[in-house]
Amino acid sequence: MNKTTTAKNIESSDNYWNIVVKPAGSVFNLKLRQAWHYRDLFWLLVRRDFVSFYKQTILGPLWFFLQPLFTILIYSYIFGSLAGIGTDGIPRPLFYLAGITCWHYFAECLNKTSGVFVDNAHVFGKVYFPRIIMPLSIVFSNLIKFGIYLFILFVMMAWYYYKGEIQGMNYYALLLPVLLLLMAMLGLGIGMIVSALTTKYRDLAFFVGFGVQLLMWASTVVYPLSAAPAKYKRLVGINPMTPLIETFRYGFLGAGSFSWASLGLSALIISVISIIGITFFNKAERTFIDTV
Repeated sequence: MNKTTTAKNIESSDNYWNIVVKPAGSVFNLKLRQAWHYRDLFWLLVRRDFVSFYKQTILGPLWFFLQPLFTILIYSYIFGSLAGIGTDGIPRPLFYLAGITCWHYFAECLNKTSGVFVDNAHVFGKVYFPRIIMPLSIVFSNLIKFGIYLFILFVMMAWYYYKGEIQGMNYYALLLPVLLLLMAMLGLGIGMIVSALTTKYRDLAFFVGFGVQLLMWASTVVYPLSAAPAKYKRLVGINPMTPLIETFRYGFLGAGSFSWASLGLSALIISVISIIGITFFNKAERTFIDTV
């Protein structure tokens, strides 16, 4: 066999390879092109996250409606009737519902993303797929819950608008897609950082729930920015969730505070957190199976 024949055989044999092993890519790569090829798995995970919320419960999907309504009643009594905290002229149920609509979406994205590696180690150790699918499916499944909260908000807005107690929406409500994107990025960013660190330091998993509660009190969920103590107002304003909640209220309820500068600063902080989160997540993805 001459050299020419051997070269042709080697060249033709290359066509039989369907897997190419390459060096590890950049830590900033989200691998979205790979994730697109696994889109069937992605939608399956979205459905699983949504259905598992009310599976084996008596009231089933009604909990999606009862949970925000119970929260409104409790907040109205504690922070409205007992504490006497103002709401910038907005009816209390609407004020609190607008706050928890934004906060619930962010908190759910953060809480569930923070346990991605530890909670799914048994799956990751058996089959390969782009790991980014897991946190992305969490973001999309929580959009369904956000839509339910938003629907309840619209129903209550219609009632109070009919009674003449609110002005109604303005064109700042068109910023909703931007606000959703920023809330998702913030929840994912912090969640991916915690998820990466919990592969080695399990103690962080116990701190997440407590930390989210502390962050809520530092956000304008149960009080307007105007009611924050003067010495803490700047600290509350720096919180990236505060401009998002305030913009949401301003656009949909016509009251509260809005500032392009504050919203821009929030977007900048969230972008930095997201980049750090992606870096941590991609680094942990390569070795976490050996440490979990």
